[in-house]
Amino acid sequence: MPSPRAPATTDRAMGLLPWLVAVAFFMQSLDTTILNTAVPAIAGAMHVTPLNVKSVLASYTLSLAVFIPISGWMADRFGTRRVFAAAIGLFTLGSVLCGLSTRIEVLVACRVLQGMGGAMMMPVGRLTLARTYDKADLVRVMSFVAVPSLVGPMIGPIAGGLLVTYVDWRAVFYVNVPVGLLGLYFVGRYLPDYREDKTHPLDVAGLVLFGGGIALLSYVLEVFGDHSLDTASVAMLAAFSAVLLAGYGLRAARTAFPLLNLGLFRRRTFRAAVSGGFFTRLGLGGIPFLFPLLYQVGLGFTPIQSGLLVLPQAIASMGMKTLMPSILARLGYRTVLVGNTIVVGLMIMSFATVGIDTPLWRIVLQAFILGFFTSMQYTSMNTLVYADVEGRDTSAASTIAATGQQLAISFGVAGAALVAALFVPADRHADPGAIVHGVQQAFLVLGLMTVASSVVFLELRPEDGAGLSQHASPHDRGEH
Repeated sequence: MPSPRAPATTDRAMGLLPWLVAVAFFMQSLDTTILNTAVPAIAGAMHVTPLNVKSVLASYTLSLAVFIPISGWMADRFGTRRVFAAAIGLFTLGSVLCGLSTRIEVLVACRVLQGMGGAMMMPVGRLTLARTYDKADLVRVMSFVAVPSLVGPMIGPIAGGLLVTYVDWRAVFYVNVPVGLLGLYFVGRYLPDYREDKTHPLDVAGLVLFGGGIALLSYVLEVFGDHSLDTASVAMLAAFSAVLLAGYGLRAARTAFPLLNLGLFRRRTFRAAVSGGFFTRLGLGGIPFLFPLLYQVGLGFTPIQSGLLVLPQAIASMGMKTLMPSILARLGYRTVLVGNTIVVGLMIMSFATVGIDTPLWRIVLQAFILGFFTSMQYTSMNTLVYADVEGRDTSAASTIAATGQQLAISFGVAGAALVAALFVPADRHADPGAIVHGVQQAFLVLGLMTVASSVVFLELRPEDGAGLSQHASPHDRGEH
């Protein structure tokens, strides 16, 4: 069992570690936000409708969800430094191959490869932070890490618009290469190398059951929206997916070393953070896919204009990160998560009112407010995961939390596209008016789902998470 601070973790490494993890998070967030802006351009280049490009987005997050469960085991077995470096290398290679793709099917396959690398980056990065810093410092460190990583969402939409307009959509993948090489350099020099002396066998059967179940479920959501299979076939595939997932649940309860340690859900704070986070992200996960459709296809904005309209959301998110420790220390996790989830859902629903006659200032204001409260939501959920988790369970907790996040985002994209497609006839996927109507309905559904997810956080107690936030406020630490 590694100690809270490994011997190799020097003071200089301690100072650089948050920045190093942020580089990896930056690369992932930059990739996603650039790609969202390029969706219409990719659709045109590959002769498919914009709604069909959802598979390019969903395949990446689904790949994350499938392979994240083995990230904790990989880190324990081979060490955080080696696994983190391999993750960045694989993500960078996948980015290059995506840029070289000429067919939508090949692009989806390369995104899966890219997701395999990304699956190791986020949970291993959080695991390293959780093992390096005390719980009292974790909110401050997580918030700090999130600030540089939010530069990705700020730069991504505008950079994507510029690249699509003046270069080519393929360039949105190539920008990952220099960032990836920089990350590899710093990982080799400064990342602490935590590992277990002895590791349990990998649950290969569990990986097959769990990965197969969620992959099949995601496929069902996609084909249902495309109407490419009849109802009976879709129902049969959905039932088979349920059987696989149920089989994994039985196996996890009976095996000594399951792929995902579901026993952690007995802890109230962990259960609320992961399950509440999952349902909340079902609503939020589809938003980045819907915005380019609304702005570019529906309202006729250019890719650059579309990117600029997303920018206020990222700016508000960055500003909120600096306030989060104080807010959590004053209000507590229960109050913040219950109330904030409702506000986020209402803000998502507000975009159902955006149409061809909506003034730009109102779109900008709505995006800014949404970004402010979304940032509060993510930071609160991400840190509450570790409130009552002991050191020996940190890896398992990080793995489950990251898996749930990516599953929700993947299903969120698929669900948003499904709702939009239900309101847009197949022969009108290029009709701006039909796209606006379909996207508006999707915003309403996703917003209602988010509001409903606030119920999950009601099981929290006012004192839950106090150990994370009581020393996190700058005032409490004597900092001003």
